[in-house]
Amino acid sequence: MPPISLTDAKSADLFARARRVLPGGVNSPVRAMRSIDRDPLFVERASGVDLIDVDGNRFIDWIGSWGPLIHGHAHPRILAAIHAAADAGTTFGAPTAGEVDLAEEIVRRIPSVEMVRMTSSGTEASMSAIRVARAATGRDVIVKFAGAYHGHIDGLLADAGSGLATQGIPASAGVLESATKATVVVPWNDVDAVEQALRAHDVAAVIAEPYPANMGLVPPQDGVLQRLRELTEEHGALLIFDEVISGFRVAPGGAQELTNVTPDLTVMGKIIGGGLPAAAFGGSRDLMERLAPVGDVYQAGTLSGNPLAVAAGLETLRMLDDEAYLRLKETTDALATGLRDAARDRPVQVVSVTGLVTVFFSETPVTNYEQAKAADTAAYGRWCRGLLARGIYPPPSQFEALFVSLAHEPEHVAQTVEAAAAAFEDVW
Repeated sequence: MPPISLTDAKSADLFARARRVLPGGVNSPVRAMRSIDRDPLFVERASGVDLIDVDGNRFIDWIGSWGPLIHGHAHPRILAAIHAAADAGTTFGAPTAGEVDLAEEIVRRIPSVEMVRMTSSGTEASMSAIRVARAATGRDVIVKFAGAYHGHIDGLLADAGSGLATQGIPASAGVLESATKATVVVPWNDVDAVEQALRAHDVAAVIAEPYPANMGLVPPQDGVLQRLRELTEEHGALLIFDEVISGFRVAPGGAQELTNVTPDLTVMGKIIGGGLPAAAFGGSRDLMERLAPVGDVYQAGTLSGNPLAVAAGLETLRMLDDEAYLRLKETTDALATGLRDAARDRPVQVVSVTGLVTVFFSETPVTNYEQAKAADTAAYGRWCRGLLARGIYPPPSQFEALFVSLAHEPEHVAQTVEAAAAAFEDVW
């Protein structure tokens, strides 16, 4: 499959205009495509797996808006649900039946969640879950894992300090050192480091992506999540699962169903909005009733439970039955196997779980963030540019995952694998 000549005159013009009015020309950093050493392509429309940019270039999309579009772009049933909701009004600032319906569906699917509070973003949901954890335990310290992303909350934008159980240091300008002093950063898949942190600090909660996908997909090693559950219970801390990505993607009840590990609080997002801005957090009735107006923990949001978003999210979940997850797993497995075959004996690691795939340009398997950072990001960038030139739209960062959707058919996998094999030749 030879490269095509991408036309990008309109995208280039839009990017020039955007840089005059938007920082970096984008509203979220990864969209700038800097890590693969090219300028962004501006999207005009999409349908199913097809993404069409303003210059008319067509791509098979493996991002799906970074996870929400598990049924593909512009699914007719989801669009119909949004249109029906919009006909009644876009927002009311008052309770609606739709948000109750969505909450009931979430509670039905996730046994650890008895009550839900809706938000508009995963950042808000993570921030609020941590606030509840601190209120419930009377403690301040949060343990997180290096490379995990739980939103742009000051206290969690922390890098590891000088030891395994020391306070984090700010990972972004504008984050106060005092904001990260109550955050301890430990390596992913290192339960000894977690135990050390729990012994050294009065920890309110350990927050983890059960299937981290913000350093690339790096699954938990055998027994790690179970040990997190045991350690937090032993030390009186809460366990928070950030399932913004894995929730309703890897299994009907998220990673906690797949791993049979039950957290105290769960953070959700992406799929529950069906492509519109929505997130949530939930847990036991005792914990969730700490929230105002019945409890002493304040949390609020003007657009929380937005009727359009909850309509899209509810319709998305209703279509995710057992047969859908079997198809999603088959497509994921086919893509991962095809990419491994395409890479042949090159220094490439292909990691997958239902709905998610990452290609690491690494000689050895990746089990934590330090190893992910050691991957050859320049080679990954060349590979991505080769894919784009062959009509495949990959995540423009080594530290993100490909999102498999139910709209991807065997022919889309075959075309992607063929393009990937040719793009590997571009790199070597």
